[in-house]
Amino acid sequence: MRNANIKKMAAVALLMALVVVMQFVGGMIPPVGGFSISLVLIPIVLGSALYGPGVGALLGGTFGAIVFINCVTGADPGGAMVFQAGPVLCFLVVMAKGILAGLTSGLVYKLLAKHNAYAAMLCAAIVCPVVNTGVFVVCMLTFFKDVLSVWAGGGDLMAYILTGLVVANFLPEMVINVVFGTAGQTVIHVVNKNK
Repeated sequence: MRNANIKKMAAVALLMALVVVMQFVGGMIPPVGGFSISLVLIPIVLGSALYGPGVGALLGGTFGAIVFINCVTGADPGGAMVFQAGPVLCFLVVMAKGILAGLTSGLVYKLLAKHNAYAAMLCAAIVCPVVNTGVFVVCMLTFFKDVLSVWAGGGDLMAYILTGLVVANFLPEMVINVVFGTAGQTVIHVVNKNK
């Protein structure tokens, strides 16, 4: 039992390190069409499926913490605008979206895995970016509408949300997450076999 706990702790630490590296490296890659695509949700989905919703929340919180650091340091220019508009709310938004994305991904996987592990992984891989982007958009509309208007360049806010945040950012993120996340079910099968 002790070896199993040590293996789990090491695996979670490795996934956390992967989240940190992927988020920092992802921030260094120039945005495509003004938007950056995040790959960091892949290890969050994998960790939440392997070790449960609590680990998913921990990995999502790690993601949120790195996003917040990028907002504070200006590594994420849009995030820096949000931080300047409201540092505490900025922290709460980025932490909430990350934690809830990991938590719900783990809950969905846990609920569905009893019936079909591959379908569970597919649904978890979809839920994670949906929650991440959904919480972000709702919070931006609620707390940072002025910043969102600046990002929209004075254009129609809902059109910007649909084209800029959903079509150009969320959809590619979700496709990448689904492709790599569902492939992660093979990793889960191997890990569970070796427990």
